Amino acid sequence: MSSSEYVQGLFGFQDQVIVVIGGTGVLGGGLSDGFAAAGGQVVVSGRNETKGLERVAAIEQAGGKAQFIAVDVFEKSSIEQLCQQVLEQYGQVDVLINCAGMNAATPFEEIEGDEWDQIMAGNLRATQYGCQIFAAVMREQSGGGSILNIGSVTAHLPLSGVFAYSASKAAVVNLTKNVAREYATRGVRVNVLCPGFFPAEQNRKILRPERVEKIMTQTPMDRFGEPQELVGAALLLCSRNAASFITGAEFYVDGGFTANRF
Repeated sequence: MSSSEYVQGLFGFQDQVIVVIGGTGVLGGGLSDGFAAAGGQVVVSGRNETKGLERVAAIEQAGGKAQFIAVDVFEKSSIEQLCQQVLEQYGQVDVLINCAGMNAATPFEEIEGDEWDQIMAGNLRATQYGCQIFAAVMREQSGGGSILNIGSVTAHLPLSGVFAYSASKAAVVNLTKNVAREYATRGVRVNVLCPGFFPAEQNRKILRPERVEKIMTQTPMDRFGEPQELVGAALLLCSRNAASFITGAEFYVDGGFTANRF
């Protein structure tokens, strides 16, 4: 066996179907690119059809395989329909990445119930629905499946000052561990990837100069992350072979931010 065959056997995704909910965003788009480059059939899913089709076109131009299917993560029935469409077209779903999310930097004294509830729904409840719906399918497949939720360093650290977002991501980490335990003997692995500070559409508006300075002070690598820098960790955690004994794990990709704080 050659070295390339060995690596491919560990980290390749040939003949696997990967659904990326939130694949129309910056981080989800980067993950979609990565899994397609690793040989997977990627389903880019989100509410923005224009961005979704642009992502699919870019993946196909690079030689990968991708399709866009719309989903509204605020509606459980929409996620159920997404799962059903994937099964009807491909007959299986091997990996789910719950990457949809939203953020706001409203001061704590000014947070209203509607904003809090919307962020909780977009970050936490959508992840819950994705885990429920897709794990029910994966546990019946001969090869099982893998779910990767997206957390954040702010799940544990208060630096960012985004109160509802931080609370929702802390809950995502907790939910991940509970679901991982629930499905550990049923062929479904569930892990959470916690990025550090990656400028994306949802957080650019809150990255004021003074906030950036504070973040850089606490980040040993002294820079923001790039979307493609999440791909390696995601491929590991979702790999059927390399991560066969990994479930319920928190994996940080943060330029040393948590190492500097803990």
